[in-house]
Amino acid sequence: MAKPAPALAASGGVALTTLAGVGPAVAEKLAARGIATLQDLWLHLPRQYEDRTRIAPIRSLQPGVAVQVEGTVEAVERGFRYRPMLRVAIGDDSQGTLVLRFFHFRSQQVNQFRVGARVRAYGTPRPGQHGLEIVHPSYRVLGDADDAGLGDALDPVYPAIEGIGPITLRRLIAQALRQLPGDDALELLPEAWLRDRGLPSLREALLTMHAPPRDADVGALLAGTHPAQRRLALEELLAHHLSLRRQRIAMQSHGAPALGGESLAGKLRKALPFALTKAQQRVYAEIRADLARSSPMLRLVQGDVGSGKTVVAAMAALLAVGSGRQAALMAPTELLAEQHLANLRGWLEPLGVRVGWLAGKVTGKARGAALAEVADGAMQVVVGTHALMQEGVVFRDLALAIVDEQHRFGVHQRLALRDKGAAEGIVPHQLVMTATPIPRTLAMAAYADLDVSAIDELPPGRTPVQTVVLSAERRPELIERIRAACAEGRQAYWVCTIIDESDEVVAQAAQTTHEQLSAALPELRVGFVHGRMKANEKQATMRAFKQGEIDLLVATTVIEVGVDVPNASLMIVENAERLGLAQLHQLRGRVGRGSAASSCVLLYQSPLSQTARQRLETMRATNDGFVIAEKDLELRGPGELLGTRQTGLADFRIADLARDADLLPEVHRIGDALLRDLPGVADELVARWIGGAARYAAA
Repeated sequence: MAKPAPALAASGGVALTTLAGVGPAVAEKLAARGIATLQDLWLHLPRQYEDRTRIAPIRSLQPGVAVQVEGTVEAVERGFRYRPMLRVAIGDDSQGTLVLRFFHFRSQQVNQFRVGARVRAYGTPRPGQHGLEIVHPSYRVLGDADDAGLGDALDPVYPAIEGIGPITLRRLIAQALRQLPGDDALELLPEAWLRDRGLPSLREALLTMHAPPRDADVGALLAGTHPAQRRLALEELLAHHLSLRRQRIAMQSHGAPALGGESLAGKLRKALPFALTKAQQRVYAEIRADLARSSPMLRLVQGDVGSGKTVVAAMAALLAVGSGRQAALMAPTELLAEQHLANLRGWLEPLGVRVGWLAGKVTGKARGAALAEVADGAMQVVVGTHALMQEGVVFRDLALAIVDEQHRFGVHQRLALRDKGAAEGIVPHQLVMTATPIPRTLAMAAYADLDVSAIDELPPGRTPVQTVVLSAERRPELIERIRAACAEGRQAYWVCTIIDESDEVVAQAAQTTHEQLSAALPELRVGFVHGRMKANEKQATMRAFKQGEIDLLVATTVIEVGVDVPNASLMIVENAERLGLAQLHQLRGRVGRGSAASSCVLLYQSPLSQTARQRLETMRATNDGFVIAEKDLELRGPGELLGTRQTGLADFRIADLARDADLLPEVHRIGDALLRDLPGVADELVARWIGGAARYAAA
C-alpha cells in the first residue's frame, strides 16, 4: 500500500495568499466559499466544459449544441427596437451565415465589428428571425497576422464565486495546479488497487478534470461517469466513510452498562393486545444482543409509519429499567413526544414502571418536581423534547438514550443527550429511530458509524391507503367526498402547502382554505392548526381532533409527524407537486391507522414539471416507504433527503450517492483495510477531504 504523503501538507495546505493576484479581499471572497488553501482550489472542479479545440463550419451548426465558429463580418446592424441591440452577421467558407446578437454592448465593441473583420465566437446557436443566431457569445476579433491557434484541451467552466470573475478564477486554479505535487507525494491509495479497477492516479484525475484533452468523452464528464471523476468520487466517499468509522471506534472505546434484565420486557410482550411482527421480533433481538454487551450500542431503526418502532423502543427501555437503570426518549416536537408518552404510560405503568414527562411547557414547581424524580431515579423512563438536554436535567443513571426522528435534531443536541449519561468512561447506549426509510446506499454512506435495522413489515390488518392524484380543478368533487365521509362518522385532513419559506404565508393560505371549507361544509366541525400557533392552542386542536370533536382538520405540514387518529380515513394534500416524496409519504401515513379503508388525494396545480409528475406517479404506484426512499434519492439527491445540516452530505464535492452507489461496497472494504493496516493513510484521507470538521452523526 502507498505511504502517507508528507508533501501534501507542505503543498496542498499552503494558503492562497501565496498566489499572484490573491490579496486580502480576494482571499476573503474565496474563504466565503470554503476555499482557503491550494488543495481547496485543486478540488474546486468544473461544472461543465467548452470545446474550443476545433472550429465548426457554420453550415453544420445545430440548435442547442454549443460550438466554436470562425467567420468574416458580412453586415452590422445597430438598432433600438424596444431596447438597444447589436446584430453582427458572419459567414465562412461553408457558405453558412450566423448572426451574433448583443443586448448589452459598448460603442468600442461596435467599432470592432467592421465588415471584413475576422471573428472567432463560442456559444449555443438558436433559431432566430434570419436563421441561426447566438445571443451574447464569448468572442474574439482576430487581427490580420493573428492565426490564433486552437487549444489542445477543453476549457473548464467553474461554479461561480461571488465577487470573482470566471477569468480570474481560471487563472488562480491554473496557478494552483502548477504546484500540484507528483504522484509519489500526492497518492494515498494502493497503486495495484487502482490499476485493477482501471482508475487513474489522483494527480492524473485532477489534471484531466481541470483540462480534459480534446478527445475526452464530454458526455461521460457531464454525466459524472468518466474514470477521472470515479477516481475522485471513490476517494471522497472513502474519506467520509473513514471519518464515520473513526467516530464509531472512538465511541466504542467507551464502556457502557450491560443490560440484561428481561423479565419486564417479557411481561410487556405478553400483555400487548397484538403479536409482534417477524420484523419487530428480529429488530428487538438485534437490540437486545447489543444492550447485553459492555460497549455502547449505536443502532438506527428505520421503519415505515405504523410499522411499530415505538413498541420495540419500549421493550428496549424495559431492558434498562429491568437492570435498575433509566431510559430517555427524545422527540423533535411536543406533539410527537406527547404521543410517545401516552403509548409508554399505557404499556409500562401497568407493569409498575414510572414514566415521566419533561418538555418546555413543564415549568415552575412541576418542573422542579420532575427534575428531582429524574435525579433520584424515581422517574425510570423519561419522555420529552429538547428540554431533556437542558443544563438543569441530571439523570441518576441513564443507560439508554432513544432519539425519534433523529434527522430533525442538530448534531450537538444529540450529543448533549448522550452526555447526560456519561460518567467515568461509561456512556449510554443509543437507539435512533426514523419513520423516513433510508435507501440502502444512503445508509451505507451516511450511517457507517451505526448498525442499521429495518422494520420492513406492517402489522396485520393494516389496509394499504389508496392514493389518488387529481387536478385542482376537481376540488368541488372532493368537497362532496369529504361531506360523504364525515356523514359516515369518519374524519379527514386537508393539508395546505406553499413553496414560500415564510410560515406566515403558509398560515394565511391555510386560513383562507379553512374559511372556504367552513363555508362550503357548514354542517361539519372544521378545525385549523398551523406552525405559528402557540403550542398550547395547537395541542388543544389536535387533541380535539383525536377525540372526534372535529370532523375536518385544515392544517399546514405541521401534522407530518406525531398524530395518530385511527378514525381519520381521508387525507387531502393541496399543491402536492410542491412536496418531496418523503414528506408526501409521511402525510399519507396519517391515515389508514384504523380498520376503515382510507384514501389519500394528491391535488396538483397544472402544469406539472417532469420531476413533480414522477413523484406523484410514484406515490400512486406504491405504499412501500423503502421503494419511495430509493426514488426520492434518485430525484432529490442525498443532502435534501437526509437533512444536510446534520449530516454534512451536502458537502460532497464530487461524489453523488445515487450515481456512485456501486462504489460503496469497495469503499467499505478498502476502508476496513486502511484502518487495520495503515491508520496514518486513513488520517491523511480524512484531512484531505473533510479537514478538521467534526462529524457527529453517531451522536
